[in-house]
Amino acid sequence: MTDAFLEVRGATKDFPGVRALDDVSMRLEPGQIHALLGENGAGKSTLIKILTGVYQPDSGEVRLYGERQRFQTPRDAIAAGIGVVHQERNLINRFSVGENILLENLPTKSGLVDYAAIFEQAQPWLDALDLHVDPRTPVLQLSAAQMQLVEIAKALSLQTKILLMDEPTGSITPHETEVLFNLLRKLRDDGVSIVFVSHKLEEVFALCDRVTVLRDGRNACESRPLAGLRRADIVKLMIGRDEQIGRFGEKVIHRDRPALVLQGVATGRGHRDINLTLNKGEIVGLYGLIGSGRTELAKAIIGAERLTAGHIEVSGRRANIRNVTEALRRYRIGYVSEDRKREGLILIHTVLRNVGITIWDRVARVLGFTTERIESASALPYIKRLEVRTPSVHQTVGNLSGGNQQKVSVAKWLAAEAEILIIDEPTIGIDIKTKTYLHELIWGLAADGAAILLISSDMPEMIALADRIVVMNDFAVVGEVQNTRDYDEVSHRIMAHIHDPSEDAVPAPTAAAAIA
Repeated sequence: MTDAFLEVRGATKDFPGVRALDDVSMRLEPGQIHALLGENGAGKSTLIKILTGVYQPDSGEVRLYGERQRFQTPRDAIAAGIGVVHQERNLINRFSVGENILLENLPTKSGLVDYAAIFEQAQPWLDALDLHVDPRTPVLQLSAAQMQLVEIAKALSLQTKILLMDEPTGSITPHETEVLFNLLRKLRDDGVSIVFVSHKLEEVFALCDRVTVLRDGRNACESRPLAGLRRADIVKLMIGRDEQIGRFGEKVIHRDRPALVLQGVATGRGHRDINLTLNKGEIVGLYGLIGSGRTELAKAIIGAERLTAGHIEVSGRRANIRNVTEALRRYRIGYVSEDRKREGLILIHTVLRNVGITIWDRVARVLGFTTERIESASALPYIKRLEVRTPSVHQTVGNLSGGNQQKVSVAKWLAAEAEILIIDEPTIGIDIKTKTYLHELIWGLAADGAAILLISSDMPEMIALADRIVVMNDFAVVGEVQNTRDYDEVSHRIMAHIHDPSEDAVPAPTAAAAIA
């Protein structure tokens, strides 16, 4: 057996009210891409944090190049040659892109930080990821997807022999993902060992060599070759049973009752002449590459970005939406943010308080006051419905796993009973079972008459859910695709609009046609 670069033996970790890891082992060998899989709360992020010195195991050991290690801090792990991309971004918003990328090894000149060298040295890592951002740009000005790529560039810049990646593709598009995968394959061929955490099994099978699966904090399988395993085998290891594939029922689109209309909308962020109609009972997808303006358009609709031209209509009447609160209270528009950490949740508040925050006004308006009992009665059904894994509804949201934080973010808008729901990257960091459930839930909301504007970088998700797909590029609408549910045809049409918007997209030739 090849000597392990990195090995975990019998790791156990307890937190108040929950055992996150129970006798977990994993072995990472040289020149290998090793998948670490499991549902939300299975212990994946906890294991990553033990390997990088964020947490200390209560028992068990970590071995690096055969020697027992105990990293007291993340800096100890970096010094030992372990790079990491955490699920939750660890960037300094007021620093530039270049400063964040080279933060662990800032170049100096005459005892002072050499900013010219920073920007020069950061640029190749941006180029490697095909990220067209000036390294002088403050991170605060980036989208969540751009921040994710900067986080990856930061880890790559350390040029370590061991790279741990926790959900690195969660908020990036298939194009950016393929660029990243090509780079990871090259690193593997150069002898780098990579731990890859993802809920997207198609990515795992496309990229990885071996797999470790965790279920409820224990090993369901340890360091097993991926060759010979099927998707169904992996799913059964993860959830303990066969996958239940969601089948969506029928729903009616009320095309004579537009819920939301954008007419010639332009914004301070650069959108121009945006026309869009969303009907009751309809799911309209917004698709585009990083920087296409999808999220910024969503924020303009809810009053978080300035309109400079055009107008918005809600249920047939012109709407003057000045802020997020007014969007919900006056126009019944909810927004599930792609950036749950900065916008979607209040991390220092409890699960109950985060879900209940959108209903305070409604409850108080009816009763004249609100109490925790009333809040619980309204919020608890949605916490249970989304199966939020938490020791208590009084647990601080910041202490939950990333996937469970996402569930809370969705639950609060379900509790708000929004009639128009903008959902931005709903399944980032979500496990297979919950992803299927969320898809069924989104479809069910539309079937009940809600109007859904869906932003997703997950092409299969977009094609599974959207009735039609509006394609954006460079802050403009460049096309629209009716969804036939034929993945090859629809994905080709979408990408053709992006890469050649001057021409109508045509379906790719079938295999039979190609042979003929």
